[in-house]
Amino acid sequence: MVLGALFAAVASVPRSLLVYGVPAGFVLLWQGGRLLNKLWWQPRRLERALRAQGLRGTTYRFLTGDVKEFGRLNEEAWASPLPLGCHDIVPRVTPFLYNNVRENGKTCFSWFGPIPNVTITDPALVKDLLSNKFGHFEKPQFPALTKLISDGLTSHEGEKWVKHRRILNPAFHLEKLKLMLPAFSACCEELVDKWEQSLDSDGSCELDVWSELQALTGDVISRTAFGSSYHEGRRLFQLQSEQAERFVAAIQKIAIPGYMNLPTKNNRRMRQIQKEVNSILRGLIGKRIQAMKEGEPTKDDLLGILLESNMRDTDENGQSSLGMTIEDVIEECKVFYLAGMETTSVLMTWTMVLLSMHREWQDRAREKLLACSGGLNQNTRD
Repeated sequence: MVLGALFAAVASVPRSLLVYGVPAGFVLLWQGGRLLNKLWWQPRRLERALRAQGLRGTTYRFLTGDVKEFGRLNEEAWASPLPLGCHDIVPRVTPFLYNNVRENGKTCFSWFGPIPNVTITDPALVKDLLSNKFGHFEKPQFPALTKLISDGLTSHEGEKWVKHRRILNPAFHLEKLKLMLPAFSACCEELVDKWEQSLDSDGSCELDVWSELQALTGDVISRTAFGSSYHEGRRLFQLQSEQAERFVAAIQKIAIPGYMNLPTKNNRRMRQIQKEVNSILRGLIGKRIQAMKEGEPTKDDLLGILLESNMRDTDENGQSSLGMTIEDVIEECKVFYLAGMETTSVLMTWTMVLLSMHREWQDRAREKLLACSGGLNQNTRD
């Protein structure tokens, strides 16, 4: 129908104008054909190929795929609070995925716009996929949106993934992580002191633990990532948190061709955040590199360890292909925040909910903690 309409439009143009309009008309037809193929014919061919291999899944819907259904099920699931006695959280956290697996099997497919997503729940297959660094299983790529939030290790493929992984690995060695324990302890002590000061005369108070633990996570990441510059880190945390929320709002519309180029309020704000985040990180990294060149010892935070590891593979002019560019380092710093931001705070909040529901678990956890602490104190004295 689309091509027919285009042909009809061209046929209705006066012949005197067709002499000059032929090139433009062919370009219009060619672009329309490419768009139609990308948004309709190619997804339909992929759907037939997946079903021919024995996979089951949802039927492709033009342009948006399952995005609308995904959002609708999320809104329904999150409309009311989860009963405290219920631990069946999968239908609430990922209702669309839960329904798709239940209806179409543990290996099934769905549609993110015109792009098919295959869901795999078999641990052996997942392991094969994750270990196949140079195979044909590519990560989902949404360049326009990825560059706005973090274009680091989690989105790289092949040789670039291997290089970044090698440079980042030293920052996560056990001995390096142990050096960060004082920062973890300081953040926790400050939070506990704050809670104690909030107690009423009867020794109780009401707190929004979710927001408190989000702030704790931000402090921990900021201190362990940037050391003494953690105040700038806290600003980064706030910006990245807002960017993540806006990312979720944009992800449901990214399937629309060219959406990220539209001057919407959300798109403009995401670009503003990207510029501010990049500016802060570039300043922090520049100061740290200059200090290292002047002979100052490397700090034991993530940024210091990352730069030290990277400088081993980069010459004085920064030209070595073995190292990362400043832009690469900036993107990896963004990943630090996103990787530990919501994950840790959500886990801690849910842990506190469960401990409050099961007082006997509190007693067992406290006994274990005191036993371990006593052992550590004894070892220290010895």
